Amino acid sequence: MPVFPEESEIHESLPGPGVPFPRESDAQAPATAPTTVAAPASVPGPRSAPPRPVPPRAARPGPPQLIPKPGPAPRRPAPAAAPQVEVQRIAATPAQAVERADDAVDLLLESGRNPGDILVLTVGEAHPWQQHELSFGEERYWAQLAEGGDVFYADAALTRPVRREVVVLVANGGSSARAAEAYTKALGHAAALLVVCGDAGPAAVDTAGVAPGRPVKA
Repeated sequence: MPVFPEESEIHESLPGPGVPFPRESDAQAPATAPTTVAAPASVPGPRSAPPRPVPPRAARPGPPQLIPKPGPAPRRPAPAAAPQVEVQRIAATPAQAVERADDAVDLLLESGRNPGDILVLTVGEAHPWQQHELSFGEERYWAQLAEGGDVFYADAALTRPVRREVVVLVANGGSSARAAEAYTKALGHAAALLVVCGDAGPAAVDTAGVAPGRPVKA
C-alpha cells in the first residue's frame, strides 16, 4: 500500500498571504456599533462694536501772539467854555428906565431879533405890559412864557427856569441890594446879551461905546 506524504495541517486561525496578523488587542476589544458624532453647533461670534470716533488731534500750538502794549490814554477834550454873555448898559434914572427899556426892545426887533428871543425883567414896579397880561389870569400869562412866541415881561425875582437870547433888565426902583441880585439872576437867564437900563449890577461893567438909550446890536 503506497504511502502518501503527510499533508501539512492547515490551521484556520492563520491568515492567508497578504493578511496581517490580528493583534491581541483587536481580538479582545468588544465589537461596538459605530456611533455618529454630531457636528458641533456653530457658536455665534462676538458682535462687532461700532467703530469709535477718532478723537480730533490736538491743534499744535502756533507761535505766541504778541499782545500790543497799551499806548497812552487818549486825552479827553476839554469841555467847551460856556459862551460869555455880552452886557450893555443904558443910562437912565428909575423914572426913565421903563421908557428906555421899551426903546431897547424896539431896536432889537428892528435889528432882526425874534420877539420870542427877548425877556424883560423889572426890578421895581411891574411893567405896564405885564400888568395888562395878568389881567387875563395867571394861567394865560404863564402860558405865553411856555409858548415862547412873543416878548415876555416878568418880575426880576422870576424863579422859573427861563433862558432867552436877550434879557433886558429894567432898574425902575427897589433897593441897591435887590438891583444887584436882579442883575445876577438876569445873567443866568440870558444866553447872548444882557441890556441893563438904569443902575443895576456892578459898576465895573465896561460901558464904552454904548450910546445912552441905544443898545449895541448883537
